[in-house]
Amino acid sequence: MKRDVIIACDFPSAEETLSFLDRFTGRKPFVKIGMELFYAEGPDIVRRIKKRGHPIFLDLKLHDIPNTVKKAMSVLSRLDVDICNLHAAGTRAMMEAALEGLTRPDGTRPLLIAVTMLTSTDQQSMEKDLLIDRPLDQVVMHYAQNAKAAGLDGIVCSPLEAGKVHAACGSDFLTVTPGVRFADGNTGDQKRVTTPERARELGSDLIVVGRPITASPDPVAAYERCIAAFAD
Repeated sequence: MKRDVIIACDFPSAEETLSFLDRFTGRKPFVKIGMELFYAEGPDIVRRIKKRGHPIFLDLKLHDIPNTVKKAMSVLSRLDVDICNLHAAGTRAMMEAALEGLTRPDGTRPLLIAVTMLTSTDQQSMEKDLLIDRPLDQVVMHYAQNAKAAGLDGIVCSPLEAGKVHAACGSDFLTVTPGVRFADGNTGDQKRVTTPERARELGSDLIVVGRPITASPDPVAAYERCIAAFAD
């Protein structure tokens, strides 16, 4: 998959989301549909956005026992999305079950990637709240290697870890990286962040950008700025 910018459409309704996407009269950006929008509008919003020609990353971060995740993925496989995800912390058995559930009878499926550590998590919070005392980047590498062993296509990680993931898992193992902000922007609740330019240098394959685009006075210009810095 070529380098691209995914816009995180974290809106509370279909009306706001489609109104936002109406601004993009040129190229159709890759779109992330997360929990807020999916829980508000259900599968229909996926179909409506896909019908407009947008590639879709369905970001629901499944995490449950293997059988439950397998059944949930078999339902999601009926939607025409390009990428789905789950939490790597659910174990290799869960990831293998998810892959089985996501694969359609004809053998096709969306790409499946695993969330390693959220970009809002730092070393201190990981140790204090999760009782994981290994270095954070070591934990991310371990989760990435488990995901690859389970047959997944890639992971979600910070741009700061993308190059190390490629070194450990291969250049074709996808790194999808949130935590991207413009140098002159606000980092918000993200802790492990960098710029689009730096994410490209570090080896990110796809960057996920939300508020720097969606909260911009000119979202199309902000998107094009990201594309120019990262993908073109």
